[in-house]
Amino acid sequence: MKELRVSAEVEQLEKVQEFVESELEGSGFSMKQIMQVEIAVEEIFCNIANYAYHPTEGEALIRCSLEDDDSLRIEFIDSGMPYNPLEREDPDITLNAEEREIGGLGIFLTKKLMDTVEYHHESGKNVLVVKKSKG
Repeated sequence: MKELRVSAEVEQLEKVQEFVESELEGSGFSMKQIMQVEIAVEEIFCNIANYAYHPTEGEALIRCSLEDDDSLRIEFIDSGMPYNPLEREDPDITLNAEEREIGGLGIFLTKKLMDTVEYHHESGKNVLVVKKSKG
């Protein structure tokens, strides 16, 4: 499993995306699947950067691996405020943007794009794990 530790700042997003993309290179994932992973990575990392430590600063650890079942596993770990995004109710996407409550669309999109999304809080850390299969 490869690891990347970065400051939890939006300016680090490109570095995080390049890290995940390097794991995907030559892996057999389709361009559509790679784009889906990229969107999920952006949503998750930006949430960590914008909310986990606010108003202080902190770090994020990203772990990435190709699993034996031909899936990509990405772990996002931070020591910010405990927050399980999966407990948030999905937004009502049948409403116009003006009628919907603010927030929640990113994790909703991530759940739709990835095969599994899991969260747990362990040893004072938020751990969000996403998986995407080739099949």
